[in-house]
Amino acid sequence: MRIESVQEDQRQVWALTRRGHGEAKQLLEPEGIRVSVLREEKFDPVTGQPLGTGYDDHAAAVTSTAAELHRAGTGHRLGFQTEIGHRLGSGFVQRADVVVRAQEAGVPVLLLEIDRRTEDAHDLVAKLYRYWEWGRLLPRDADRHTVDLVPSRPDAIERVDQEKRLWRRVYPPTGREGLVPVAFVFADTTEAEVANTVAVLEEAGHRYWAPRRYDTLCPKAVTARDYRQAVPVVVTTLEQLTEHGADAAVRRRLGRDGEQTLTDALDNPDGHALYRDQEARADTEDKRRRVAQREAERPVCRRCGRKFTGERWEETTARGGAWTAGGRSVCGLCHADDVARKEAAAEAARLQAAAPPEPEREENHESGRGRGWFRRRP
Repeated sequence: MRIESVQEDQRQVWALTRRGHGEAKQLLEPEGIRVSVLREEKFDPVTGQPLGTGYDDHAAAVTSTAAELHRAGTGHRLGFQTEIGHRLGSGFVQRADVVVRAQEAGVPVLLLEIDRRTEDAHDLVAKLYRYWEWGRLLPRDADRHTVDLVPSRPDAIERVDQEKRLWRRVYPPTGREGLVPVAFVFADTTEAEVANTVAVLEEAGHRYWAPRRYDTLCPKAVTARDYRQAVPVVVTTLEQLTEHGADAAVRRRLGRDGEQTLTDALDNPDGHALYRDQEARADTEDKRRRVAQREAERPVCRRCGRKFTGERWEETTARGGAWTAGGRSVCGLCHADDVARKEAAAEAARLQAAAPPEPEREENHESGRGRGWFRRRP
């Protein structure tokens, strides 16, 4: 190793020599850990001062951020990778300053962007857009149906499950809704500059980090938010990480108030779990309301005052049922009584029609005996 530069706070930036770089490659690359290119010593030909001090300051901030995370138990020493590229469909490669993998700490993957306020706030919005766009890409070997579906409409990619997207080939599942999370760490700047930059990120980058409302039949009952197509974004400063520790509540999630720990900031308490709970409660309440409404609309018999049974109600409201169900204003029991009376009257009429005729009564005028005598007709 050699000393590259000394910071204003007397921190030293060390770099690998050519020999050390070769040994590091033999040690790390077989383990799948990428080693950055060799940092050559360059000096100003006139003044003799080292060149690239801006790079040194940025490298120092990157290393310090990784050190604070490791000190707090987030990530193994070899779990940090720098300058990892993410190639977009246009061929542009967006490189993350640090990629953290700390499954045991509840952070399976986190992309870090270290900013010393050498970039404009809108440049950070452009970075956020590129990470969002990269999270929507499909792998080259995606199935033909999915590939044909995506160009059919602008939001077709949102119907493709995250497991089928390119980013899942590169990183493990995050365990949360949304795309790969991004953290902006500001260093060597003021609180006012940080506040202004965060305000621009929230406003100009709203489409990329903000959740949406769920498309539901009960919008008033469901307050949960849909994070599935959003990039979780947290912001903090290197000074806060150094002073309070990376495991303290020093991060703020875009769209929220107050600072939280890293895992709390990445979690979505108002996300899909809440949606399932609210949707289930809304369905239960809707069923209860429908039952109460139907019960209130249940007809009442005008004769006896009893409510119709479900079967009787179905008989009187079914198509064509009114012709066979009798009056719609009487319940099943009263209708049965009406049917019984009609059947009894019909039976009595049938019996009367089938009975033999009775003999006629006739007066005997010839005998002179008055009334009471009968003569059967021949």
